[in-house]
Amino acid sequence: MTERIYYGDPACLEFDAAVLDCTADGGRTIVVLDRTAFYPTSGGQPHDIGWLGGVPVSNVIELDDDRIGHVVDSPIPAGSAVRGRIDRARRFDHMQQHTGQHILSAAFDRLHGARTVGFHLGALVSTIDLDKVLGAEPLADAEAEANRVVWEDRPLRILTASGEEGALLGLRKEAVRSGPLRVIEVERFDRSACGGTHVARTGEVGVIVLRSWEKFRGGMRVEFVCGARALREFRALRDAVAGSLRFLSVPPQELPSAIEGAQAENKELRRAIRGLTERLAAHEAAALVGRARPAGPIRLVVESLDDWDQTGLTALASAAAAQPGVVAALLSAGPDPAVAAIACAPDTGVNAAVVLRRLAERFGGKGGGKPGLAQGGGLTGERAAMLAALEEIIAASLPPAP
Repeated sequence: MTERIYYGDPACLEFDAAVLDCTADGGRTIVVLDRTAFYPTSGGQPHDIGWLGGVPVSNVIELDDDRIGHVVDSPIPAGSAVRGRIDRARRFDHMQQHTGQHILSAAFDRLHGARTVGFHLGALVSTIDLDKVLGAEPLADAEAEANRVVWEDRPLRILTASGEEGALLGLRKEAVRSGPLRVIEVERFDRSACGGTHVARTGEVGVIVLRSWEKFRGGMRVEFVCGARALREFRALRDAVAGSLRFLSVPPQELPSAIEGAQAENKELRRAIRGLTERLAAHEAAALVGRARPAGPIRLVVESLDDWDQTGLTALASAAAAQPGVVAALLSAGPDPAVAAIACAPDTGVNAAVVLRRLAERFGGKGGGKPGLAQGGGLTGERAAMLAALEEIIAASLPPAP
């Protein structure tokens, strides 16, 4: 087994050890030491990273027989003496988040009887899964209570107890493992069995901020950030709000109503643009139909057009195919990838969706639609080749002459 230094001294960032084993496993090199301060992924907390001598440690895993494996970039011979160094920033971040979770879970339990049934410490945010749904006010109460405990700078202690003793310690959650228990105590607030790393005093957590919440599996999932992560979140929010205030030229208290007004104005502008596009499309469609050439029983419009996006091309093709006997196949004329809109009058017997699918088979892209109208994008190639292919595909799609 490996002696786990972090159990008794979570603040230990450097240590000396002997290499017991070094093996290759599935393309990885795994080093086992007689003792380590590296924390392996477990209990919802990610692993540490760092160095053994000058060799980077990229992962730390639990092995058989209570051993810990260090995934390294290059082999270290068995029998070697090494000095291990933990990446301080990552370790302290995990200590802040994990301790914050203990305090926040205890606050939910104490105030609202909401038990924590799941915890995950992610790279950017952490989550707690609760067994009941809480409203915004109870969530805010728990957040405030957790931060009160943080700012009182209470000490944390590591206790060791047998299973029987653990039952007498008033643990927040009954321990599921047998044998000796490692208990993390937040003075006068919480006791929880846990093998993770934690700060020495609650003040080191800094601040606990609820980021979001949602209903999840009959209860709810709460996202939160602590310490340096909370500072990063605040800075990102501050910069986003400051940019919005400059753009909208309003004071902070008017930002929500200004955004609401801008959204309403944007909606009206889109409606007006759609109407103007449809009117312009009807006008331009008449010109297109005027240039249509006979192709057997139909009139065929196959063109690439400047200054029309997907929505405009679709409106234009639809307006052209409103005329009996017209098949309109339109492409954007700009750089790749191209967009396409194909519309067919009902009496032509041509299926627009089939034409588009066959065009995409030759020039890539994707799209879909119905027999009367199809649209797509992502087409790459020379426009002249695409236009020629459209004419060929449409000609082959015409129903046989009676």
